[in-house]
Amino acid sequence: MAAPAPRRSARRRLGALAAAGALSLTALVGGTTGAVLVSDLGHRDTTAAVVSTTSGAAQATTVSDVDAYTNFASVVADVSPSVVSITVTSPSGTSEGSGVVLTAAGDILTNNHVVESAARGGTIRVEFSDGTSAPATIVGRDADKDLAVISAEGVSGLTPATFADADEVEVGDDVLAIGNPLGLEGSVTAGVVSALHRQVDDGDTGNSALDDAIQTDAAINPGNSGGALVNTDGKVVGITTAIAALSEDSGNIGIGFAIPAETALAVAEQLMGSSSSTSHI
Repeated sequence: MAAPAPRRSARRRLGALAAAGALSLTALVGGTTGAVLVSDLGHRDTTAAVVSTTSGAAQATTVSDVDAYTNFASVVADVSPSVVSITVTSPSGTSEGSGVVLTAAGDILTNNHVVESAARGGTIRVEFSDGTSAPATIVGRDADKDLAVISAEGVSGLTPATFADADEVEVGDDVLAIGNPLGLEGSVTAGVVSALHRQVDDGDTGNSALDDAIQTDAAINPGNSGGALVNTDGKVVGITTAIAALSEDSGNIGIGFAIPAETALAVAEQLMGSSSSTSHI
């Protein structure tokens, strides 16, 4: 048995979500030792049977207001056309990420680290939720904010995402992360907003990697970078960007970070319409 690695007391380590890696599938098997809750959420008034594994006795309770349970499927159906998969091919290799549609004409918001290698002689290809794809070019990049805008060529009629205001995001809100983790395009994971206004330091340099970030426990993995973190109204609350990791090789541990929607949208508008933004390119 190996001794546990020492904790880093004051610094949070980040794993950047850029290139997709090998996919490992692990079966999780466990036993049940406590009470078992069985419920049917198909009706407004639901009877739930709670069975004790020790006595076998059952008690019926009524769960009302099933409307409180969000139908995530309808949210995903609404938002998925606004989320794309991005593949970047460069002399250094191939990497994958995600993006969020800004305009019907093909402007797409993503992370700078997703498309950074394309700025050094690579190519970008975007795949949409309907299975079609198109080449894309870089409109602008902001390395400081880790954001970029690309433009898909020869497309029209795309579905732009709707962005949430800052006051629409609260700790405890249900959220969905939609993107292209490990090359599995259109993947959806669910969680909550774990915290707001996080300042996260890079574990290697000690420099601030993210300011005012949204923290979530929705599973985020390599390839999710640049994808959408959305609320139950289908509004983008953040652009998924990074995860905390125990080591460079570890995967998701339930601590992910997203750039707030208002920040991301403001930078995107600058990149698309202001020449001053070229200082970051």
